[in-house]
Amino acid sequence: MSEIEAAIRENHPALITYITAGDPTLEDTAAYVEALDRGGADLIELGLPFSEPIAEGATIQAAINRALEAGTTPEGFFELVDDLETDAPLLVMTYYNMLLQYGVGGTARVGPDVRPFVERAAEAGLSGIIVPDLPAEEADPLREACDDHGLDLVFIVAPTTDGERLDRIMSHVSGFAYVQARLGTTGARGDVSTATHESLERLSTYDVPKAVGFGVSEGDHAAEIVAAGADGVIVGSALVDIVASSDEPAADLEAKAAELKRGARRGADSITVDTEDTPEPEQP
Repeated sequence: MSEIEAAIRENHPALITYITAGDPTLEDTAAYVEALDRGGADLIELGLPFSEPIAEGATIQAAINRALEAGTTPEGFFELVDDLETDAPLLVMTYYNMLLQYGVGGTARVGPDVRPFVERAAEAGLSGIIVPDLPAEEADPLREACDDHGLDLVFIVAPTTDGERLDRIMSHVSGFAYVQARLGTTGARGDVSTATHESLERLSTYDVPKAVGFGVSEGDHAAEIVAAGADGVIVGSALVDIVASSDEPAADLEAKAAELKRGARRGADSITVDTEDTPEPEQP
């Protein structure tokens, strides 16, 4: 069992948090990661800024722009991770071109090569990679590189994904399946989409943890999602909002993580209560 899967199963239901590295600076990011770790995050995703973040809504796009304007680079990102010490395993979330271009410098390659990025990620202490724009049909080189270096490769499963395509994605995924709660881009929402329940039911036969993201922003959302069968919840935009607007981001991030973790536990407790309240079948 990988470090990521163990973190989810041993801390069930898991809280997975996201912030953009370098927003507003890499030094600030280090403090924010530590705050999320103290608040109860079981896994922490760090966004490596990319200039064309097609899966992101306005909140995270703005964070990525701030990080890029602050001069965040892939090597600066890895140096940040080198220095972090957390109980929660760390993942990088970025786009495929960042992997292909890493380490190129002025030397041309014969074909694309993701291995330098994966090697550096493993060296820095990352436990997994999420690449929103990587089709499962083209994932073999990255899957093999991750396997060789002990990293999980997490895929996002959309509400409309089913049939052979779903089987293909789930054959590549490791660590956990990132269940997209609704169609569209990331961003905090006021409710939990009905697509969440349908997606979790569709994925129930696959033996890998399922964590739901896209729109989760409150403890009550976390409770509902876990009660619907998720092994974890993923929260990003609500935390990035805190980074952008709070006078005390670290303290508020810690408090928000604690709120979300409590919500997730309420959801798990409600399943236990429902099970205990179900009457035993009468014996003939």
